[in-house]
Amino acid sequence: MIPAVMPTYARYDLAFDHGEGAYLWDTEGRRYLDFGAGIAVAAIGHCHPHLVDAIREQAGKLMHTSNLYHIPGQEALAERLVANTFADAVFFNNSGNEAVELGVKMMRRYHWANGHPERYRVITVSGAFHGRSLAMLSAGKQEKHLTGFGPEVDGFDQVAFDNLNELKAAIGPETAGILVEPVQGEGGIRPMSKEYLQSLRKIADEFGLLLMFDEVQSGVGRTGKLYAYEWAGIAPDILASAKGIGGGFPLGATLATEKVADAMTAGSHGSTYGGNPLAMAAGNAVLDVILAPGFLEGVQKIAGTFMAGLEDIASKHPSVFEIARGTGLMLGLKCADGVTNGDVVKKLMENGLLSVPAGDNVVRFVPPLVITADDVTEALSIIEKTATDFEGGA
Repeated sequence: MIPAVMPTYARYDLAFDHGEGAYLWDTEGRRYLDFGAGIAVAAIGHCHPHLVDAIREQAGKLMHTSNLYHIPGQEALAERLVANTFADAVFFNNSGNEAVELGVKMMRRYHWANGHPERYRVITVSGAFHGRSLAMLSAGKQEKHLTGFGPEVDGFDQVAFDNLNELKAAIGPETAGILVEPVQGEGGIRPMSKEYLQSLRKIADEFGLLLMFDEVQSGVGRTGKLYAYEWAGIAPDILASAKGIGGGFPLGATLATEKVADAMTAGSHGSTYGGNPLAMAAGNAVLDVILAPGFLEGVQKIAGTFMAGLEDIASKHPSVFEIARGTGLMLGLKCADGVTNGDVVKKLMENGLLSVPAGDNVVRFVPPLVITADDVTEALSIIEKTATDFEGGA
């Protein structure tokens, strides 16, 4: 008989009872160091007092109205994002998938509003993951996600990762824009070089295209900047944000420049829950922490320590790990031939460290941004032990 919860997840035999900072405790009372953070969601750690207080206070006043009315917290969060990014306007939704899909809608709407309704196609790159809706599965074009859900939604053309010649060749009279993740998460912790991102900006400008960055995973301080695009010294026209922006509360946001946002008139898009008072209390509380003086510099510093440790482990255990890669606190270890990332994730879990599998046989580490030097030392010790276990045939 099918379980009451639809069996779409291959869940680990583990359930958690409570958390604090970078730690989780399971229902049996065992403590784990959490370097998965709910897949890069718990940006300021579990049960951060400021976030908990903000949600509790707002829940006691008003959780939901609708976007038929002004929502002061929404206006405040939008103004803060505009002040700290390239964007001129923000739309709030509930998830990364919604944030990205709206961005694609905005690309089409922009060209329609400017007299080119034929420009609707979007170029993506191999290894991409943009969400689970039919359209976003078609944007990512990963067979493992598309199987059984065909036919694909038309409008997406994919080119090889880091291949500008192929990308330029794919541009045609129907092309509306380019959509990439500055750091691929599900694709295996693959950062795009700043030169590549700068070239995308030039190509978009040359051909009259819109450039969109999917920063659902790489955003909100994950790379040591508020958003990863800042490292390249350029700006997109549209950006999708989610995961860490709510610190665990479901929240997404689509940021855009004025020229793009101007095409989104009343009735062109909407969301029942998006940007409701409770979500906005969470988002503003997270930004209070992320934007505090010195916070992002601290992320950069601790990330450098963690990366150096991962590189050392990879060099000492080449039969287990090929290479460490990533940026900020979005890091990974690519497993060597004969070693499966899923097995490593399970062994790390047995040893007390939570991580997340990713594409290209990578073990992904996306811990809370509030981790300490002691947390990193503990994590590296567990990873080292796990590598030794694999070398011993465990």
